[in-house]
Amino acid sequence: MNPFDDEHGTFKVLINAEGQYSLWPSFAEVPQGWEVRLSDSGRARCQAYIEEHWTDLRPASLIAAMAAAPDPRS
Repeated sequence: MNPFDDEHGTFKVLINAEGQYSLWPSFAEVPQGWEVRLSDSGRARCQAYIEEHWTDLRPASLIAAMAAAPDPRS
């Protein structure tokens, strides 16, 4: 079984510098470039956390580039 699909597993919610979230098994080492936002929780709670907090799926660098780009309508 894939540990990411374990409905009874314990997970962390991670975030990277681009503001992207990941569900991560608690037993696995946190990859470089990611930090823990929610620690050692059930899969459903972690998924709810991600759904609540990751409302814009665009990477932070794309959001910044779009904000800095001139409006093509003007």
